[in-house]
Amino acid sequence: MCLLVFNCLNLHVGMENNKPPLVSFIIAYYNLPSKMLCECIESVLSLSQLPREDMEIILVDDGSSTSPIETIGQLIDEVVYIRQRNRGLSAARNTGLSAAIGEYIQFVDADDYLIADGYGHCIDIIRRDRPDMLMFEFTSKENSADTAYQDMPLMRGSELMRTHNIRGTAWAYLFKKNILGDLRFTVGIYHEDEEFTPLLLLRANTVMMTTAKSYFYRVRNDSIITSTDLRKRLKRLSDVQQILFRLQLKAATLPLELSAALTRRVHQLTMDYIYNVIVLTRSRHYLWRKIEQLRSKGLYPLPQKDYTVKYKWFSKIANSKTGLRILLLALPFLKR
Repeated sequence: MCLLVFNCLNLHVGMENNKPPLVSFIIAYYNLPSKMLCECIESVLSLSQLPREDMEIILVDDGSSTSPIETIGQLIDEVVYIRQRNRGLSAARNTGLSAAIGEYIQFVDADDYLIADGYGHCIDIIRRDRPDMLMFEFTSKENSADTAYQDMPLMRGSELMRTHNIRGTAWAYLFKKNILGDLRFTVGIYHEDEEFTPLLLLRANTVMMTTAKSYFYRVRNDSIITSTDLRKRLKRLSDVQQILFRLQLKAATLPLELSAALTRRVHQLTMDYIYNVIVLTRSRHYLWRKIEQLRSKGLYPLPQKDYTVKYKWFSKIANSKTGLRILLLALPFLKR
């Protein structure tokens, strides 16, 4: 893999006195407007709770048509810039992980940005409590800052997964690099976070949740999630199915507590998968075929569990052909 690494400052600005930065921010970039990228980088630099020597910003350019070096002005002096051939978001993040030297890791998509007040609270938490992972809130609404935060007590990652819904998106967590081990994102797939995040949580001995809205997620019409291209939709569904099967196999190899935690996540992802098969394809034949594939792996019918109200009711309806027919008629209509 060919890499170009460029930084106008010292490559690792936080290494004075052999002290690594507290947080490495990994920004994966590919063919986005420079205004968005600048806003993203500036949101990191503006964190008053994090002096410059305590942060490292790694910008991984995943083979964009044009390098952003010339378009983001002096901000390029504030980042470690790495350019590689286009291999997708997973590969870009993996490159960032290999380069990062911070105690903690924060992924930031280049079209999103951090919310100063909320993220500042997250920095205060990791300085005070040093959790392995911190899960925070995000928003897609402008000017939705909230300074009334609630922080839950520390718990094991497996306990969190057994008792709460988790966020699949990797950028919704601030985590210690040393819990990663050999865990990396699977290259070449969509929804890579859905595989990475639960496996990372299982490695965390201490996790904290906060209600602080710390991350602004920008909803774009041309994103992978909102794409109307049928081939991309089918690729998305195929990738999620393979992730389900891999997580299921992993759960079977784990001790009881960890297995129970990951199995709950597999069940919830299976529910989401059936939902998306219906909404994204609206095809009865495709749905029946995927249901039979789930059945062959023991993932259908959905187990009757009280994970959430949504899961409880969806599993009751989806576990019969009549219920699936009702969902085929109702869900696409509700999504309009």
